Amino acid sequence: MLLDWTHLFLQVQDVLPAVVEEPEKFKPLGGLKFFNGEDLLGLVIRMLLHLTFVFVLVRLIYYPLAKRKDFLFTYFLFSISIFTMCFLLESVKLEMGFALGLFAVFGIIRYRTDAIPIKEMTYLFIVIGMSVMNALINKKISVVELVFANVSILALTYGLEHVWLLRHESQKLVVYEKITLIQKGRRAELIADLEERTGIKINRVEIGKIDFLRDTVMVKIYFYEDQQDGHIDETFSSGFNN
Repeated sequence: MLLDWTHLFLQVQDVLPAVVEEPEKFKPLGGLKFFNGEDLLGLVIRMLLHLTFVFVLVRLIYYPLAKRKDFLFTYFLFSISIFTMCFLLESVKLEMGFALGLFAVFGIIRYRTDAIPIKEMTYLFIVIGMSVMNALINKKISVVELVFANVSILALTYGLEHVWLLRHESQKLVVYEKITLIQKGRRAELIADLEERTGIKINRVEIGKIDFLRDTVMVKIYFYEDQQDGHIDETFSSGFNN
């Protein structure tokens, strides 16, 4: 009997330390590692590779034709922000609803100051798509496949901009006061007057909002940049304001 009680006492002593919980240690960074050289190197390499593709798309394909510094700024910051966020959240388990909602926010984002033209919106979607693709690539996809996917996007974009769409038609919004020239049958006089006053060789014009109180009209002029003398500034309005 004494041996049984002794054996039971020894078992309780073995189990007791496992039952008693040790106090949690203070973790100022929430358990995050202060430095992980391997992960940091992977982030730097993939970010540089991604920024190379984005630079070709935005700076070498888009900007020489559009000359829009505001969108150049936007595309680069969108690209680096989305890539970094997706890369860092790659190992975090997200619910499907949250993931779809996050993608919807990126898909419908607009600026309140001015409507984004359809072409710039297309470039924005391409930048977002490339950022997500390059950030969420896993071990099942090889580097050659990743490079091929990015190069395919760049090649198709370049082909549409410089090969198949041979001439790029730009546009400029003008507040015009000779409201009588917008009447039917006076289109030639309107274009001639606009060319004389702006110095732009105009391809076509489009009549917008008419203000009879101020006797002004919003006129959108279309022109080919390769036909101009090179004096056109780099910024121009992309559409009529409602």
